[in-house]
Amino acid sequence: MSLSPHYILRLFFHDCFVRGCDASVLLSSPNNNAEKDHPDDISLAGDGFDTVAKAKAAVDSNPRCRNKVSCADILALATRDVVALAGGPSYSVELGRRDGRISTKASVQRKLPHPTFNLDQLNSMFASHGLSQTDMIALSGAHTLGFSHCSHVSNRIYRFRSPNRIDPTLNLQYAMQLRQMCPLNVDPRIAINMDPTTPRQFDNAYYQNLKNGKGLFNSDQVLFTDSRSRGTVNLFASNNGAFRQAFVNAITKLGRVGALTGNQGEIRRDCSRVN
Repeated sequence: MSLSPHYILRLFFHDCFVRGCDASVLLSSPNNNAEKDHPDDISLAGDGFDTVAKAKAAVDSNPRCRNKVSCADILALATRDVVALAGGPSYSVELGRRDGRISTKASVQRKLPHPTFNLDQLNSMFASHGLSQTDMIALSGAHTLGFSHCSHVSNRIYRFRSPNRIDPTLNLQYAMQLRQMCPLNVDPRIAINMDPTTPRQFDNAYYQNLKNGKGLFNSDQVLFTDSRSRGTVNLFASNNGAFRQAFVNAITKLGRVGALTGNQGEIRRDCSRVN
């Protein structure tokens, strides 16, 4: 499977944090006013949307299953599968979600965590969805996969208020590597791995990296620099089993956020538009 698991994971996360896990992030708008058109969602990869569409078509090609499985459930199942394919835990997915009919650009505003967030900002955003600090740290471990762009780290390596302009919580050698990959005025679309050690493996290296000052975003590194969350990072760094269990607990809770059930919403025939 050539698809980066990171695409699907991000899609699920961005969907659930805005209006709940209702596949509203998959909806298209003729006048570019859907969730996916917001600047915070514009970097969601087309491959993720295509994967859900193909899975939906495959399910609906069986007459007994046609119009029985929502796009929201397919996205939740695809998330479980890409995590397992990348070496992460497999887990059972709660099903029965229905698809939402509303998707607006405005609803994304201030609903997703930003790379500059501190621990309090992260905790309050996750708490608004019933997720604990431990859940937040476990879900942040999804940054063991995938990549980001130079524009999100340039402030930490070029414009920090310190003598050498580098964020002092960054490992200096790593900062210099980042400067090589992201020279000033680089094309902002240039991608860099979130996990510099095992970027294609779902493992606990993310937490080991944080201990070494190699968290790509401030919102990653702060999990280790803030004493309130450091203990959990240390636990997950030394105990992959504890991380996997916490991740399964957290992503299961995430999958319940704002879920539509019963006669709420609908089961879309085409994931990109309402019936």
